[in-house]
Amino acid sequence: MSGPYTVTTQPGGYPPQAPGPMYPSPDTVTTQPGGYPPQAPGPMYPSPGMPGDGYMGSGAPGQPGFAQPMYPQPGMYGATGQPIAMQPIPGGPGVNPAGWMPAPTVPANCPRGLEYLSQVDQLLVKQKIEVLEAFTGFETNNKYEVLNSMGQKVYYAVEDTCCASRNFCGSVRPFDIKIFDNQRQEVMHLDRPLRCSHCLCFCCLQKMEVQAPPGTPIGYVRQAWSLCWPKYKLNNEHDETVLLIKGPCCRIDICGDLDFKITSPDEKTCVGKITKQWSGMAKEVFTDADNFGVVFPVDLDVKAKATALGAVFLIDFMYFEDGGSKNDH
Repeated sequence: MSGPYTVTTQPGGYPPQAPGPMYPSPDTVTTQPGGYPPQAPGPMYPSPGMPGDGYMGSGAPGQPGFAQPMYPQPGMYGATGQPIAMQPIPGGPGVNPAGWMPAPTVPANCPRGLEYLSQVDQLLVKQKIEVLEAFTGFETNNKYEVLNSMGQKVYYAVEDTCCASRNFCGSVRPFDIKIFDNQRQEVMHLDRPLRCSHCLCFCCLQKMEVQAPPGTPIGYVRQAWSLCWPKYKLNNEHDETVLLIKGPCCRIDICGDLDFKITSPDEKTCVGKITKQWSGMAKEVFTDADNFGVVFPVDLDVKAKATALGAVFLIDFMYFEDGGSKNDH
């Protein structure tokens, strides 16, 4: 071989035994028969000014003394040698926005969007503080964040009610609450019609429909008649009672949490609870932004979990929403 370089080959041996230091000197190239792997002079990658052909050595691929492609895995690189962007695996978690709970695998017979509920046993519902409402008393649409126990966002909820209903009907107003996931897709819809909330009107008590996806009922929250303790039935899509909620006799939230127990229909077994959390004196006095925690068995049916989550919003409106009727039920 002519030129300023000396080539030393090691027949049948690997790695090549180059004279002198472990690596060849700048004037030496050590190759194996067949040309792989080369020990090229200078940097490991092609020198500046050489075309980026995706090969470890310089020159045309396929020639003796030059390396095979650096990335031989099929499908990882396209025809141009440029990397192909990683695509979400069908059915697997997609791109997860910062602060949001990763999407788990969708269980069988689970409505779209409720797969998040299949892996949690507790949720925190935080109502957003509305500055205009706090300073002027003008009732605005409520907004909520739904978080898991790690503080990751699971859903966010927005009330959709007309201005007249909010400011003239107060907390007894009918409402539609839309619940969205991290893809801004509505996965649940809560529909509360205008009804009397007084316990003496037993023929026209509160009712709320839970839909997932919107337009498909999966459960109902029905107020049960009770003289002292507030009670609610959590019914399935066939309007059959599967769980019961029983609240405290005194619902004045002064410096303490209030628990609404979730029990079996016969009230003998407690399976969870909804807790109205004390938010601090300033927040409790000057705003109606409330925090709720809901606990249920992790293996509870996702539709029952969604119905229990819907009950949080109805309880908030009936007992803890300002508008002239707070704590008077």
